[in-house]
Amino acid sequence: MVHGQGGVKFQNWAKTYGCSPELYFQPTSVEEIREILDMARQRNKRVKVVGGGHSPSDIACTDDFMIQMGKMNRVLKVDKEKQQVTVEGGIFLSDLNVELSKHGLALANLGAVSEVAAAGVIGTGTHNTGIKHGILPTQVVALTLLTASGEILECSESINADIFQAARLHLGCLGVVLTVTFQCMPQFHLHEVTFPSTLTEVLDHLGDHLKRSQYFRFLWFPHSENVSVIYQDPTNKPPLSSASWLWDYAVGYYLLEFLLWISTFVPSLVSWINRFFFWLLFSSRVENIAISYKIFNYECRFKQHVQDWAIPIEKTKEALLELKAALENNPKMVAHYPVEVRFVRGDDIWLSPCFQRDSCYMNIIMYRPYGKNVPRLNYWLTYEGIMKKYGGRPHWAKAHSCTRKDFEKMYPAFSKFCSVREKLDPTGIFLNAYLEKVFY
Repeated sequence: MVHGQGGVKFQNWAKTYGCSPELYFQPTSVEEIREILDMARQRNKRVKVVGGGHSPSDIACTDDFMIQMGKMNRVLKVDKEKQQVTVEGGIFLSDLNVELSKHGLALANLGAVSEVAAAGVIGTGTHNTGIKHGILPTQVVALTLLTASGEILECSESINADIFQAARLHLGCLGVVLTVTFQCMPQFHLHEVTFPSTLTEVLDHLGDHLKRSQYFRFLWFPHSENVSVIYQDPTNKPPLSSASWLWDYAVGYYLLEFLLWISTFVPSLVSWINRFFFWLLFSSRVENIAISYKIFNYECRFKQHVQDWAIPIEKTKEALLELKAALENNPKMVAHYPVEVRFVRGDDIWLSPCFQRDSCYMNIIMYRPYGKNVPRLNYWLTYEGIMKKYGGRPHWAKAHSCTRKDFEKMYPAFSKFCSVREKLDPTGIFLNAYLEKVFY
């Protein structure tokens, strides 16, 4: 018999959302998951599967049964010829990166954080940057799904193709993802160059920057023209590190957190802080060279609130300038740095924010210095308004205020996804409050 724990409090990484599931399970086998689903059916409970708990929203929350997949985290198969790896859904990418590198392989692209589970990363449409690269689920070539009825479905382009297009970005509502097969590539090193620029320059020469660097993104410092441009490109040069405890931690974390806390009493300080830290940490050229995953990942030290929407890439300049103007016209509205701007190739995954269009993701942030919430409603609503105006689609893992009506307009294949979901989970055992807003 599988045993669930009572009294467990679940909190996401940023401690912005949490819940108290009635029972919390850490299964070690498919049989145990089937038992949990049976028990849930008998007791009329819902089930939520969770991985690293990193999503900055309540997408993983439930008051019923929670399944944490951390004990189903093995690498099942490495196919060197096809350069593919099959893993259990609960494996953290941080462990997978190390395993792959032992076999001379790597994932072509990764998000900023790797303490996340394989099944969760694809389920929320995690992305990075690089106009030749899609969101992370585009690297998935096959997966297996345990459905509400206890059946195991193999899915790929050639088997259960419809379910595959839905399950590559599954929102946790189609079943339990047991295994994922990723397309990899030979291991590589990345050369990262960070240099200062201005918003005008970057927006006027966006096409050049996208051509010049395979993984190009930039950080805009609100309340200013300041921009930090980041190029990352494959290299054969030896490793090189510019990390320093003093700047990265003492200044970039401890001093910044203290000043942001003071700014909660004097909001007008924020625009000074944004300019001061740009000058302090981002005004000179910095280079780093390391194995790919060490460059893709960076440490998110701050607890924070974020929003991240994808708009058609050709709208990048208009949308960003409109956000800048909104901040200038409303001195009471403050925005922490940075606004992170990334670029992603279009794809055919039904619920991908990049469905059938090359996209620009614009990530805004408000830190929580010492866990204190900073008023952000105005900034949040202004940003959402601009994103909607330019045909934006929100990142599924991050907090947003959209409902089914919005998603039907945003996603041409939304009704297709809904019919697959209703077929695989007719009683809604995998739903929760977040998903009800999406589907009802």
